[in-house]
Amino acid sequence: MLGVFGIIIFIFSVVIHEVAHGAMAERMGDPTARLAGRITLNPIRHLDPIGSVMLPILLVITNSPFIIGWAKPVPVNPLNFIDKKYGEAKVSLAGPLANITVAIVFGLLLRFIPLASTSFTQNIASIFGYIVWINLLLAVFNLIPIPPLDGSHILFTFLPRSADNIKIFLSRYGFFLLIFFIFFLFPFIVPVIVFFFKAIIGPKAILILSLFM
Repeated sequence: MLGVFGIIIFIFSVVIHEVAHGAMAERMGDPTARLAGRITLNPIRHLDPIGSVMLPILLVITNSPFIIGWAKPVPVNPLNFIDKKYGEAKVSLAGPLANITVAIVFGLLLRFIPLASTSFTQNIASIFGYIVWINLLLAVFNLIPIPPLDGSHILFTFLPRSADNIKIFLSRYGFFLLIFFIFFLFPFIVPVIVFFFKAIIGPKAILILSLFM
């Protein structure tokens, strides 16, 4: 595990995720995030003391195989959206797409780093690989359709009125379902992350995974 670098990478990946939400909301006609000072890369504006700092540090100290957490949600007002039908889905999808973009950029850069040359290049490869891993993790995890994750807002946008009982159930018990998922079902999304990790980085993926896992 990368220790302090892992925490820094996680924090800035979460910040990028939240900024993307705010930027998309602004594009949809809602200035709430901008007026709250949340469309900024300054991590202090986004950090949640427990979800962004204490939990990741605890997971690193305990040698957890994964780091997860959250930032303060970006405030948005769907009533201001130009696109009333799909505005919420677009804003929700913007965060995971931002993380996927970061993962692709650093993953493609890894294809040009010679791993066997020096310890310096191996350290760079390890850091870049961890950036790819964390951003894929954030993207995949947030697309799970359990409130308050982004996937739930996307799901609710496309659910027909006849399925309102599903929306009510998920909204009422979302917190408990999410805790259950993290503790008992989280390992099932790891193969998904590994699949995309290999697809982005290519033949070096397994070796790079061994550098930080």
